[in-house]
Amino acid sequence: MIGHTLTALACALILAGCAGQDARDRLGIQDSTVLQRGVGTPQTEAAGAVSAQWVSTYASIAGRQDALRTLQQRVDALPDDKQRYFHAKAQCWVDAGLQAWNARDQWGFVEEAIGQAALIATSLEAGTPLSAANPELRTVSTVRPDLWNIVNVIKADPAVVNCPDAQQPLACAEVGLMSAGHEAWTRNFSAAVKALPGIQRSLQQSAQAALQCAAQRPAQVTPTEAQKVTLRADSAFRFNGSNEAAMLPLGKAQLDAVATGLQNNRAIRALNIVGYSDRLGRDAYNQKLSLQRAQTVRDYLRSRGVSVPMTTRGNGNTKPVVDCKQTQREALVQCLAPNRRVEIEFLRDGE
Repeated sequence: MIGHTLTALACALILAGCAGQDARDRLGIQDSTVLQRGVGTPQTEAAGAVSAQWVSTYASIAGRQDALRTLQQRVDALPDDKQRYFHAKAQCWVDAGLQAWNARDQWGFVEEAIGQAALIATSLEAGTPLSAANPELRTVSTVRPDLWNIVNVIKADPAVVNCPDAQQPLACAEVGLMSAGHEAWTRNFSAAVKALPGIQRSLQQSAQAALQCAAQRPAQVTPTEAQKVTLRADSAFRFNGSNEAAMLPLGKAQLDAVATGLQNNRAIRALNIVGYSDRLGRDAYNQKLSLQRAQTVRDYLRSRGVSVPMTTRGNGNTKPVVDCKQTQREALVQCLAPNRRVEIEFLRDGE
């Protein structure tokens, strides 16, 4: 199902234009403060005024050009594949910061780009986990929500995880949308619109690469070597759904592959199936939802011929794999997606 969605997106992006009679309309700006000018425009944090927290975070960046040069050296020295998502994103943030510096941008975006590139580089150097969620930056407004939705669809495709050819253009499209959002924030709407075709091409390239990688990956999930399979709840169930009727085609396809792999592997003696939720909502509801999803996965595998003993458990919002600080609900929900999952642990003879 996701593959069909990516196919549609790849085609749609070829035709996507910037229809509209005004640059502001073409950008789909939803934040009314960005559209205000002149007398009466609020000078508040919500409207982008500098806060004490912003100053404390970025005031240490004195020589912006030197900082960008040093960051470029650090990114060049990173050991991983330059096409990988976070490596590519660090490079694109350096490029965005340099472009803004060359344009003599004094609004703070150069500092924010430096901060994002440094955060990623530091985590990659230390081997610490990173969140793929995009930050809320003071000098960036959201433009083209439809393109952000496409970003999220591509990110949700399992093929992207092991497809560097899809990761690099995806990461740079995200940074490009953030840069366009900065241009809109400074009321330079025409510059923001001018950036859109390149962003659309990057998303098209990412979607097409993901399709190619999906076509090349093995059709079956083989539990022979794996200790555990993790199903993203957002890809396996409709939002807030937990029964088989709420299962999505991608989730069923993943479980079909698990069932086939188990039939070919007699060393697996039992399965532990554990559901997890994010931290949003009441604990009792999350506990119930996570357990119901684990039980639905068990019943589905049973209906596909899996006969080994299976235990189910709902762990609610415990053991999160990402920690998110976003204040906007939609961004927070997207960031917390990896925490909404069902894990299938394979127990072998002798364990």
